[in-house]
Amino acid sequence: MNHLNDSLPTPDPSDSAAQLAAALAPAAAAGHFDELRGASVADAPGAATAPVTPKSIANKPDITGAWGQFFDQLGPEGFQDLDRRMQSLQRQVRDNGITYNVYADADGPQRPWSVDLFPLILSQGDWAHIERGVLQRARLLNRVMADVYGPQELLRKGLLPSALVQGHPGYLRAMHGIQPVGGTHLHIAAFDMARDAQGDWWVVTQRTQAPSGLGYLLENRLLISRLFPEAFSQMHVQRLAATYRALLDGLRQMSPGGADARIVLLTPGPYNETYFEHAYLARYLGLTLVEGNDLTVRDARLYLKTLHGLQPVHGILKRLDDEFLDPLELRSDSRLGVPGLLQAIRAGNVLVANAPGSAFLESSALLGFMPALSRHLLGEELALPSLPTWWCGERSAMQAVLPQLAHSVIRPTWPMAQRVPVLGGALSAQDLAQWSARIEAQGDEYTVQAHLPLSQMPTWRSEAAEGAGQGGSPIAPRSVMLRVFAVCDGPGSWRVLPGGLARLAQGDSGITSMQRGGSSADVWVQTDGPVDTTTLLAHNQAAPAVVHRSRQVTSRAAENLFWLGRYTERTENVTRLARITLQCLNGEDQTSQPLLTWLSAMGVSQGLVLPTVPAAGQARRVFERSLIAGLTQPAQVTSVGYNLRGILGAASAVRDRLSQEHWNLIVRAEAEFFAPRSGAEEDGDYSPLDALRQLEVLSGHTAAMTGQQTDRMTRDDGWRLLSIGRHLERLGFLASALESGLQTGAVHDEGGFEAMVALFDSTITFHAQYQQRRDMPALLDLLVIDRDNPRSLAWVAQTLRGRIAKIEAAAGTPGESAATGIPEASDLSLVALCAQDAEGRYAALEQYLGRCVRGVIGLSDVLATRYFTHSVDALRYSIGA
Repeated sequence: MNHLNDSLPTPDPSDSAAQLAAALAPAAAAGHFDELRGASVADAPGAATAPVTPKSIANKPDITGAWGQFFDQLGPEGFQDLDRRMQSLQRQVRDNGITYNVYADADGPQRPWSVDLFPLILSQGDWAHIERGVLQRARLLNRVMADVYGPQELLRKGLLPSALVQGHPGYLRAMHGIQPVGGTHLHIAAFDMARDAQGDWWVVTQRTQAPSGLGYLLENRLLISRLFPEAFSQMHVQRLAATYRALLDGLRQMSPGGADARIVLLTPGPYNETYFEHAYLARYLGLTLVEGNDLTVRDARLYLKTLHGLQPVHGILKRLDDEFLDPLELRSDSRLGVPGLLQAIRAGNVLVANAPGSAFLESSALLGFMPALSRHLLGEELALPSLPTWWCGERSAMQAVLPQLAHSVIRPTWPMAQRVPVLGGALSAQDLAQWSARIEAQGDEYTVQAHLPLSQMPTWRSEAAEGAGQGGSPIAPRSVMLRVFAVCDGPGSWRVLPGGLARLAQGDSGITSMQRGGSSADVWVQTDGPVDTTTLLAHNQAAPAVVHRSRQVTSRAAENLFWLGRYTERTENVTRLARITLQCLNGEDQTSQPLLTWLSAMGVSQGLVLPTVPAAGQARRVFERSLIAGLTQPAQVTSVGYNLRGILGAASAVRDRLSQEHWNLIVRAEAEFFAPRSGAEEDGDYSPLDALRQLEVLSGHTAAMTGQQTDRMTRDDGWRLLSIGRHLERLGFLASALESGLQTGAVHDEGGFEAMVALFDSTITFHAQYQQRRDMPALLDLLVIDRDNPRSLAWVAQTLRGRIAKIEAAAGTPGESAATGIPEASDLSLVALCAQDAEGRYAALEQYLGRCVRGVIGLSDVLATRYFTHSVDALRYSIGA
């Protein structure tokens, strides 16, 4: 922060922060509207690079009243404090885990969300004009869609070309003639708009399938309003919660379930570019976040798979493109949708926001037909004009626009992979000729739009002293596009979210795409009247107390939590086994044949080494090198690396249920384990010492994960499934380890005895309780019977049965308990377990261990059938009302 202090001038005491801002901020580029000054500023040579002096402060053009008020509210430290606020903003983004997935990023799909320090400020007058135009366009788009899927008068009268509608891949013939539940096709519409050089607003694009931004703009508001609390309060900025509440109330009101409707938010999953906002929006609205396989259709009705059976779903707020919604009627290769969903929609049993089939409204070509459509359907001229647009499928339009290609933007008419807008001004004469020929040959595939230089708003660059800002200034103008949302709050009723998502271009590119390096900004809409302080909290003064409501656990979330527990325990188990093996192979007991035989058998059974590798007793170093080489092989099922990747995969699917610390720990553990090691030899193998260090670090990470799962998660059914997954793995692993120790005779060998106790993570407890004893009664008492030892088989089995009983009681599961195959702890007797037959075998003990191993396998299958897949055979469970 100190470097900026040196770059700022020492202002005259009479100069205000607004005057200093005017001096620091370069004017917008020539031909662009300057948001800071509220006008197009003449391009004065050297104005952007002139040094800031008291004289220049006095001579700089004034900034608008709203921006002046914003800067005057910075506080006594003023601009000197903005670097600290920027650092705080970036830290909050990291700490909150706000991410945006970039598909083309070779360094990994996730990057921190990019948000600028300054908000885009809109006056009440500006906003009134935008609001009026957006409300009109939302009504118009809904009318257009109702006609296209109904009487189709617009097509018959030629107001819309059939090729633009029925030729669009987003037009769904399966939805023709269907009246959506509630009578409304669209519930959310987003409009991207920009100002021209005169300050007039133009609509550039419109989004209706699954408009993104409603979650990110909420996060932007929370971040920026906390950094500028005085300005946010004093400037009477409109709040957002009332609009979200209206959207939610409208969905419930129009859905078949009414006020008690179950609404879910449908996401493509954690690999979608905007998954963070899906999870955030679901939490904010109190909706269940679901993926396609969380839902199922039975008898043309939609149900949610939960641990308590199938629960009816009355509404879907979808964040999934239409083509993926139903593999039975749309894309057959889709694994993101719900088979039979369109049939449930046609039957009127579920509301979907927005109704499938709206993709054709997003075509840029449609903008050119909007003025005539507005006059015909609404009897009104458009309050917000569309950017001049020509669909080249009409020969007259194509011939008119081809001579203007150098001053226009060429856009694809249909959504096509690898096709992005092309700026005519950036093309050579030869390229322009090629594009003209291409458009003449395939005119219907191209739409030409007038090029609009975007308005520019001020942004803060804390690294200005290093030359990041224009002319070294910490304030730099950046091109901005505004996305505004209209939401339906009841049949035929709309409202506009008083704010939006501002997207900023990177550098001088003028491209505001987040996928191509753009950033975002909060949008402050001022009001002269009182600020709406509505919240999403229900206001019921008569309620005597808060009614406790358990969080619903979908079957997908339950299954992923179950496997998160299993993979965490597996990772911990095989990590401990690998550490013990390497220590024994390089320690005093490396000559013990029973120990080496047991470690070899365990290494093969747990997937640490391949069955073709010679046993440790035959070729100790070959066995050791094979074990070390397999640690980080994620393709080798049950390797340490494979299980660690399994933790990450399961956690990413239920990230909305994990604390940020828990998630960060998992990501860090995976990154550090697979990071190249300085101790690696030329052929890529690690030395035993380096491998042990690597495993010790991972052991610390898994112990921390266990702590997060034990102490930082709510004890609901989802957590119980996670715990069941852990204890199921623990019981199977420890029982099989002890069984193998008996078969190889390792437990009767001093080294094997100690290794067995260490594998049960009970070394300290054993020596404290039994001191120098090395006999079977002491071993079995602690590792099998002791109900105070969380690593004893009896304790694990008892805990496992208890967790299952609670889930079955909550779900009302009839019939035989899933835990039937898990041995009862009360069946154990130390005398019986220690008894040997004529051949010296521990028959009762071996029988008990075998029951544990078989019980674990059977339990896993029963849980999957009952709670995760909800197959036809499992429909004996009740369907919730």
